[in-house]
Amino acid sequence: MTTFILKRIAAMFFVLFSISVLVFLIFFATPGVDPAARIAGRNADQLTLQQVRASFELDKPIPLRYLSMMNHLFVSQDLTSYVNRGAKVLPQLTQAIPATLSLVFGAAIIWLLVGIFMGIAAASSKRKWMDPTISFLGIVGISLPVYWLGEVVNLITQSKLHNSVFRWVPPLGYVPLTQNPWQWFLHLIFPWLTLALLYAGIYIRVLRSEILTVMREDYIKTERAKGAGEKRILYKHATRMSLITIVSLFGLDFGALVGGSALLTEVVFGIQGVGKLTFSALQNFDLPLIMATVMYASFFVVLANAVVDILYAVLDPRVRRV
Repeated sequence: MTTFILKRIAAMFFVLFSISVLVFLIFFATPGVDPAARIAGRNADQLTLQQVRASFELDKPIPLRYLSMMNHLFVSQDLTSYVNRGAKVLPQLTQAIPATLSLVFGAAIIWLLVGIFMGIAAASSKRKWMDPTISFLGIVGISLPVYWLGEVVNLITQSKLHNSVFRWVPPLGYVPLTQNPWQWFLHLIFPWLTLALLYAGIYIRVLRSEILTVMREDYIKTERAKGAGEKRILYKHATRMSLITIVSLFGLDFGALVGGSALLTEVVFGIQGVGKLTFSALQNFDLPLIMATVMYASFFVVLANAVVDILYAVLDPRVRRV
């Protein structure tokens, strides 16, 4: 098991290195792309362009520029923005990370609990009224766009019923947990529910399907022949094997959302998270900020996949030999 974990960690660092090189080459080494012209402006003369290239180390060979950027990003941590002159990139990222982590962690807890509980309930109630009811609710959750649902929630809680039923709902935005835990909770409760609804619907349907598939396996029939009860078969065998798929799915979803895929939810509810920061960096073509956000997103996606691989090996020891 130790060897398996070490291999996954080594693979994680290799993937991160490969991503950093690829992203750097796309933005800094693509023919026709001149960051100096973007920084200096369209009407800049050649002398100004040369000064900008020297100031931002854009006149050096590409390998040295890559090493310099990685040094400024990870070692000295003084990488500066090309758009907001003199503004450091990392403080902007560290300010956005807590908001995104708070949003995704809370939503993940909700969609996991709801998805697993209702998925098991639907699978155990096959041919009963509960199964089609839960499946229908899952389809509804999947079908409702997050952006539209968020706007509807805001219309009800911030406008139509704000002065009566939802008087307790604060304005849109984000309050840090360390500043006021109660306000942190109140600001995030509806973003949590909105984001969780989509993923809960997906997990309900996936888990239900996986459990029903496992219940048709030969070893389940053998357990029945030995006299094992249906509840024991459901929880000890079918659910455990089905959770392998849920663990894999959760790792991908969680890593992507923490990396910035929760953009729509952040925009609708006015949360200044990593998704909004990345979107702003792409709009302004702020290459250092793009590099920082991409590396941050890649780290969480790769880390989530590594953790999933390890958990997968714990649940299914056969994977360790791969």
